Amino acid sequence: MAACAKSDRDSGDNSGSNATLTVAGSGKPKNFDPIWNDDGESFRPISQMYDTLIGNKPGTAELAPSLATKWDVSADGKQITFTLRDGVKFQDGTDFNAAAVCYNFDRWFNMKGAAAQNNMIYYADVFGGFAKKEIDSAGAPYYKSCAAPSATSAVISLNKYRGALPAALTLPVFSISSPTALKKYNADTVTQSGDSFTYAPYAVSHPTGTGPFKFQKYDAAAGTTTLVRNDDYWGTKAKVAKLVIRTIDSETARKQELEAGSVDVIDFPAASDWAGLKSKGNNVLVRPAFNILYMGINEKNPKLKDIRVRQAIAYAINRDQLVKTKLPEGATVAKEFMPSTLTGYADDVQTYDYNLAKAKELLKAAGATNLTLKFYYPSEVSRPYMPDPKAIYTSISADLQAAGIKITPVVKPWNGGYKDDVQTAGKQDLHLLGWTGDFNDAYNFVGTFFGRAKPEFGFNNPAAFAAIAAADGEPDAAKREADYQQINRDLMSKYLPAVPISNAPPAIATSSKVTGLVASPLTQEMYAPVSKS
Repeated sequence: MAACAKSDRDSGDNSGSNATLTVAGSGKPKNFDPIWNDDGESFRPISQMYDTLIGNKPGTAELAPSLATKWDVSADGKQITFTLRDGVKFQDGTDFNAAAVCYNFDRWFNMKGAAAQNNMIYYADVFGGFAKKEIDSAGAPYYKSCAAPSATSAVISLNKYRGALPAALTLPVFSISSPTALKKYNADTVTQSGDSFTYAPYAVSHPTGTGPFKFQKYDAAAGTTTLVRNDDYWGTKAKVAKLVIRTIDSETARKQELEAGSVDVIDFPAASDWAGLKSKGNNVLVRPAFNILYMGINEKNPKLKDIRVRQAIAYAINRDQLVKTKLPEGATVAKEFMPSTLTGYADDVQTYDYNLAKAKELLKAAGATNLTLKFYYPSEVSRPYMPDPKAIYTSISADLQAAGIKITPVVKPWNGGYKDDVQTAGKQDLHLLGWTGDFNDAYNFVGTFFGRAKPEFGFNNPAAFAAIAAADGEPDAAKREADYQQINRDLMSKYLPAVPISNAPPAIATSSKVTGLVASPLTQEMYAPVSKS
């Protein structure tokens, strides 16, 4: 398998204007070192400052050249050879080359310390773990080594075939950083105190990539990131001189700021506002629904280990009403943990249509009629799959209480305790979370969620993990599709580690002064091609 094409970004130079483009997101970034992140609010600035080896064709999930102009995969799938762009510089003036690529891959693989590794959620999902002194029962991780036979050729070797590669390398988390800056600013230093993490100066104030914008400053109190045009960028230069990304957690406030002209782009406008925004001359771009909202169930609670209790919870939620009243036009009830457009989707999974009597019956049979659960939901954020977390929580909570389940609400800021409590500490019984697909592969959904044990779900089933690993490692396309279809059936009938809620089409809106923005199904819009009049 090989891929080769001319990048759209090689079409010439455009020195751009002196304009400032202001984008309003819904949450604060966690930090600016790609490898520690897994959320869209952090990737929004990261994607402007860094490049990955492989990118996406604008407006699609299709692979396209980026720092690599070509990639060739060996017949057994265990070696990927990247042909790299020549003459590219990092923003600190040092050379991008094959040695820099290998430095990044080896850095990730050899990362030390639980605090650091626990923040590398994407890396662990895609590469199956870190360097080991001895291979244990889990087997060798996928990554084996990186070689640089020349400055423009990097060869990644794997211990075993990985179906999600090379597509997963489009993820912003695998952006290439300057080795010089990583070493200078102690990038690998991550410390933990209680449930809080502290990151090195590199991640906080010295991110250094090869992208069209450079880091200038971050105001943590205001949640405002300021980037400036990289005049030495290898491709077409950004068309605005400055990019400011502001955190405005209220969708109403974002709309008001757009209408007042104080911001130029807003993400996740409420569906009820789309028509009004258009009527005032603004542009509303609706992305495809390449996502999933789910309610996680943490089996760390012994009472939630009984599948009858998890099934009762699923039957108790009136998802059809929720989708119709709380989610954008075009949203649908999710039958399983991936969009129907992905290969491996099974149309014949067990479903859990709203049935309050069935929910109560199952709770009684399981001896769980006096159940009290901590239900976590986030504040200070809107997500593509979850535009109004509080409204969604309120609806689901009311349904569960109608079934006789007592609910204790716990609300925390998205990057101010919520994700750490849910994904690292596993403090919750129930929680709202979701996923926007990063690359066009079934593993990106079911493998990311359920491919290994995670505190988020308390789900530890070696048979399920092995089935997902086998599907990902199956080179025959037809067999791989059938394997994933069976995994989806089993997840919905035998395991039910969470309840799939909906697939929703998120929007992004701009003022009439903005042109050139291409909506991404991955919610990873690039702002270098955007102009402001």
